[in-house]
Amino acid sequence: MGRVRQAGKNILFGYISNFTILLIGLLQRTVFILVLDRTLLGVNSLYTDILSMLSLAELGIGSALNYSLYKPVANEDQEKIKSYMRLYKKAYLAIAGVIAVIGLALTPFLPHLLKDSGQIAVRDLTIYYLIFLFNTVSTYFVAYKYSLSNAQQRNYIQTNIATITKIATVFAQIVILLLTRNFLLYLLTQAVVELVQKIFVSIYFNRLYPYLRERDVKKLEPEETRIVVTKTKALMFHKIGDVARLSTDSIIITYFMNVVWVGIVGNYTMIITYAANFISVIFNSVISGFGNLVATESREKQYAMFRVYRFFACWLYGFAAVGFWLLLTPLVTGLWLDESWRLGQTVLTLILIDLYFKGGRVVLVNFKIAAGVFEQDKYLALIQGAVNLVLSIVGIQYIGLAGVYVGTVVSGLMANLIQPVIVYRDCFGKSAWPYFRDALKYIAVIVGVVLAMIPVKEVLMQRVDPFTFAGMILLITAAYNTAFFLFFRKTEEFRYLWKLVRQRAGKRR
Repeated sequence: MGRVRQAGKNILFGYISNFTILLIGLLQRTVFILVLDRTLLGVNSLYTDILSMLSLAELGIGSALNYSLYKPVANEDQEKIKSYMRLYKKAYLAIAGVIAVIGLALTPFLPHLLKDSGQIAVRDLTIYYLIFLFNTVSTYFVAYKYSLSNAQQRNYIQTNIATITKIATVFAQIVILLLTRNFLLYLLTQAVVELVQKIFVSIYFNRLYPYLRERDVKKLEPEETRIVVTKTKALMFHKIGDVARLSTDSIIITYFMNVVWVGIVGNYTMIITYAANFISVIFNSVISGFGNLVATESREKQYAMFRVYRFFACWLYGFAAVGFWLLLTPLVTGLWLDESWRLGQTVLTLILIDLYFKGGRVVLVNFKIAAGVFEQDKYLALIQGAVNLVLSIVGIQYIGLAGVYVGTVVSGLMANLIQPVIVYRDCFGKSAWPYFRDALKYIAVIVGVVLAMIPVKEVLMQRVDPFTFAGMILLITAAYNTAFFLFFRKTEEFRYLWKLVRQRAGKRR
């Protein structure tokens, strides 16, 4: 099956998954807010971020080994695949042990972090945390099994399993909340459903790839092992920096403000994340396709496809940022919840600026992963993490909540400025000036659309209801996409996408 067809299949199931998870996720959070208090909502978000930090123990081994699998998968070399997968399994079992030990060691410090936890006893906070820890640790016993199917561009297998599990988990949790109003049972329900899923995954992949159960597995050559170790070391720095930049916000907010604010911000970021997941499905679905492209095509072909996906990312992430800037607060405080859940427009603007520039980083990082370019910017993520922590901690004390996201934006922009230079130089042998020139064009169009739509919003949405909200969605969609079409319709990137759309439409007739 060709790269485009496999990517299309991954995207289709990715969209079905994300749409389903969006709907049931909103339902789940609504029931949570109605049944339990805001403090528990903040605790739930905080523990999720803490365990994301503990996943630092993975240290990029997954990305390094996935990269190593592209060539043997393309050559259908089962013996080499078995060797890499055996290494992957051993590494992930060790990771599970490390996370368990570190996670348990952090337990005594929870009361110091959650200073304003209301009436929740320390014992209960500890039990909640241990359940989160169990869910995270047990994941590593089966996570490595997805690597082979993903390297084969069959990402939809992991997507479908995750979707079914999420549906079962959410509906079971909603029933438990409505019947018992008990947060502990809510968490235990998730743990049980996900444990059943992990047992299923293990059995399923053993049957899908029976040769992986064979005992006659050859050791990797020293050079092959060295490559994996070298790339893992480089990815270790990326992982540490990413955790410091992306998984510390809720901890800083909890310590300097209140855990309740984590829940308020979480309502906005949850919706933004779900929407971003719709977009990232496209780009995550083509990582393995990029890997195949790098292994089999010329630099010029790689460069042309990179420009297409980058253009598409800026278009889609820009659309999301514009729409959310104009409509997210009316959605949260007008249609879904009430004014007590409002987040300041300055904070929202900073979050959405980071969302837009994340689009550029997604394409750059995905191409770097596919091409195995890990070492060249291994210290950048560490610097980003340090910058984010310093700016966030200082900023929250001087300008409040917005200070946390100043750190997020500034540290993120560092990658947007440095990584294009590395990718263009090492992957394409070109200057990165065209990348930055195009970036300025995209930003100019996006800002122009926002400025044009502000007075329209003030007139149309004097009263927020489903009809005015839907009308505003249609107007933003029309204005934004018309602007991008008019300004970029003559570019090679747009022409390629348009040709692809016409070809796909022609096949369906």
